[in-house]
Amino acid sequence: MPKNKGKAAPHLAPWRSAKRQHHFLNFPPRPSNSANPHANHIPQQGGKNRRRGKNENDNEKRELVFKEEGQEYAQVVKMLGNGRLEAQCFDGARRLAHIRGKLRKKVWINQGDIILLSLRDYQDEKGDVIMKYSADEARSLKAYGELPENAKINETDTYGDQGDEGIGFEFDEDRDDSDSDEAEGGGKKEIDIDDI
Repeated sequence: MPKNKGKAAPHLAPWRSAKRQHHFLNFPPRPSNSANPHANHIPQQGGKNRRRGKNENDNEKRELVFKEEGQEYAQVVKMLGNGRLEAQCFDGARRLAHIRGKLRKKVWINQGDIILLSLRDYQDEKGDVIMKYSADEARSLKAYGELPENAKINETDTYGDQGDEGIGFEFDEDRDDSDSDEAEGGGKKEIDIDDI
């Protein structure tokens, strides 16, 4: 009679024997990275709502950044969508600006905000938004003389905007008077189709 009657032969079913059962589960221990304790950290699970609620650096004071060569201060005139906006630069030019990826969905830019644009060497009418200034930072820039005195801070009525002048409607105040004159003159005036 064979020695291991009723049991699977170890060479046919190695997973059945007790010694080999945990062989493939005994991984060597991971080397600990003492220099970086977060190296074995599992990344946070969660979608954009977790990131949206994260406002850690809102109240922190940051160092005021002044413009350098190839940069210009501007005020947002109109949001165009798709990460683009129209900005009135304080050098007098109106430029189309692109919000860079670092600022998208992290820094919300609205109409009337003061921003710092990086000008393009090859396209003068376009630029890229480098940063957005808070109202306090914009007031500081104005106090340092970086922004002109006529710059409106924290208002939606933006610098250099024409307002209602661009709309092509005129309201005629004399219309009621002309209607009353026709009524006094004996009624409606006949219109000849050939004259039209």
